[in-house]
Amino acid sequence: MRRFVTLAVLLFVTVPFGISISGCGKKTPVTFCNGGDSGPVVGQLFAITLQPQLLGISINFAQQATVAAGVGTDCKGTTVTLASPIYGTTDMTIADINPTTGTLCGGTWNRNTGGGIADFTTCNPTNKSGTAFITVSSNGATSNPIAVSVHPIVTSVVLGSPSTDCINDPATNCTVNPTTKACTPTVVVNPYTGSSCLSQGGTGQLAARVYAGTGASQQNISCLAGHLAYTPQDTTIVTIDQNGVATAALPGSTIISTTVANASSSAGFFSTCPPASIVLTPANSTSTNPITVNQNFTQPLTATVTDTLGKVLTGVALSYVSTTPTTLPTSTTASITPIFPGSGAMVAVCEPPTCNPSPFNQIGLFGNGKPVFSNRLVATTPGTNSTVLYIASTQSLYLVPVDFTSTTIGAPVRLPYSPNSMVISNDGSSIYMGSSTELMIFNALTNAFTKPDPTVQGSVLAISPDNTTLVISDTTRQLVYLYSPASMNPIISTIGGVATRAQFSPDSSTVYITAGNQLLVHSTLTGWTSISGSTNPALVTPVSDVAIAVPSQGAFFAGTTTTARGACAATTVTTTNGVPSTSNILYPDAGVLGPTTDRIAATNDGQHVIGATATTATLTDLFVSNLNNNNPSKIPGQCPNDNSALKFLTNPVLTTVIPGITTASITGVVPSSDSSNVFITYTGTGGILPLYNPAASGPGTLSSVTLSTFGTAAPIAPVAGVFSADNTKFYAGTSGDNLVHILSKGTSGFVDTTTPIAPKLPGPDGTTIVVPNLLVQRPRLQT
Repeated sequence: MRRFVTLAVLLFVTVPFGISISGCGKKTPVTFCNGGDSGPVVGQLFAITLQPQLLGISINFAQQATVAAGVGTDCKGTTVTLASPIYGTTDMTIADINPTTGTLCGGTWNRNTGGGIADFTTCNPTNKSGTAFITVSSNGATSNPIAVSVHPIVTSVVLGSPSTDCINDPATNCTVNPTTKACTPTVVVNPYTGSSCLSQGGTGQLAARVYAGTGASQQNISCLAGHLAYTPQDTTIVTIDQNGVATAALPGSTIISTTVANASSSAGFFSTCPPASIVLTPANSTSTNPITVNQNFTQPLTATVTDTLGKVLTGVALSYVSTTPTTLPTSTTASITPIFPGSGAMVAVCEPPTCNPSPFNQIGLFGNGKPVFSNRLVATTPGTNSTVLYIASTQSLYLVPVDFTSTTIGAPVRLPYSPNSMVISNDGSSIYMGSSTELMIFNALTNAFTKPDPTVQGSVLAISPDNTTLVISDTTRQLVYLYSPASMNPIISTIGGVATRAQFSPDSSTVYITAGNQLLVHSTLTGWTSISGSTNPALVTPVSDVAIAVPSQGAFFAGTTTTARGACAATTVTTTNGVPSTSNILYPDAGVLGPTTDRIAATNDGQHVIGATATTATLTDLFVSNLNNNNPSKIPGQCPNDNSALKFLTNPVLTTVIPGITTASITGVVPSSDSSNVFITYTGTGGILPLYNPAASGPGTLSSVTLSTFGTAAPIAPVAGVFSADNTKFYAGTSGDNLVHILSKGTSGFVDTTTPIAPKLPGPDGTTIVVPNLLVQRPRLQT
């Protein structure tokens, strides 16, 4: 009893106290937007924004779409939560909407269907075109209305000119008048019609025609489709804002896709005008062309790029390629930095697909998809180099290095197999030797055999100027490989054929390969192209050698008739339903019919193509007076404005017999990098080395250098040869004495007075000394 009384007392005392405390509590203060004591309250829903408020939504009959959640804000613009939003439509027979989820229907949703079918699960088409407006509401606030355009199912969209007749030929510049319901035009300022290119920075309003159905049932529904969103495949060429205004950026052509009715489709193309000319000049220098640049000195260059409408372009992705990358490396920037004495030329190139790209079926339209070259800027670096010479033979298992900074011949390096070919990378780091069994790789910096690759066999024909790709011909499998030594999977691509010679363009983007009665070309833009007499009447005789004329738009081919092909495609433009497209003949005949040649080479000055023939011991000089007779005022080799095939004007200023020799075969036509001297190597007899000095115009001078006898055996014929990088020495491997003769250039020309190199390459029996018929060299600094 006592406990109960105590509890009662406690309750009597504490409960009123607690009540009195709670009664002292205060409510959360209310802040009004206007700072007064009434009106909208800060923190409470005031407005709702529904997107896309400017563009609206486009859907097909019976198509479903989801409306983006509205964004609620208070009177200060601060985001607040929407509580239980409710969606509505102005016409549920055109565009119905689920009031809870906001899911749209291009027609009418099922309601009260029964049979266990839930509401808002089936979109029933009413096939009623038009525009309805949807909104969302919450806590007394209603959003802005969003237009929903409902129409038949879109089957295609085509870019083109704005409509001038919205009744019979509507386009996206036509809209429905809300009062009269008629399709009427809107004003289009500066439209992009697709009939020409736009210069960099230029703007154009895109217009398109939207179609439903196909064939005879196709109908233009552009006035019903609502707003279109445009997306370029390549945003470096053009940018497009939400209103369809395109701004041209870098040169090129790109596909434009449109989004309508929640689906994307290709609609057409956009073209930013390509370069018409590139002028390369030395920056901050009083010299013009040629220029003198000292070793390891960087000479900045200025490349002025002008498009086909005369506008000077900026930011164009040019490549800077060299005719002699061993001494004057190709540059990624507008500059020249010689690493060794010598002579070479730098050319700026706008090369697709890096620069001025184009979809394949638009190549040539407005000039997009075609390369553009600058003038040749010749650079001479004074001084002399030393040389490291590598000597091998197709009959020996040994490779002999000779470093001319010392007085001794290096120790012979034994190879796994006798090489059938040998090339050196332009940076001088690696030597690649083909064989009938495997590819052999030799490190030229450490003088060590480093790596065999038994997965490829055959002859190594060429290496790209950027040192990344080899051309290898496998005569056993009758395959031609493009091979990347630095890759984990080195075989890049293959094509059937037995190749004899190959040469890359200076920018490494294209390689021309002779393969008997077919010509093989591989381009990074178009892939493989095979041309044969059966498919192209201009190639009716086998080709035996290739030479690329500077800058690289001309490829000349030795054969019974010396011919040439242009890198500019011959383009035919056709227009279907207002949309232009192209068809191209790749590497068309360039209109050259020259004398017979077995081997051929082009001089770096871009003016001479020198050939030699064994059966008649004849030398031919094709003087290349112009690489483009379609428009002689342009940079030589530039693609014609009329999309026709590039035509080369050549003049056979000299065709003459080389006296004093009998030739079984021509093994090489070897020009110096400064274009002043050309040696002819051969198998046969004569004991002399033919020397041709090209002239600036007209016939050059043909002479010869007598090969001196050192020891008991006399030289019979120079079978292989290579210039030193500074063009002051020529190394000739000779039959008869099996030596390498060193011809030195003096004031009166080349003479053979220096003690030759005796590589003493052992033949198959291990004792017989064989002829050194494989030579490569790399420069090194004098010590």
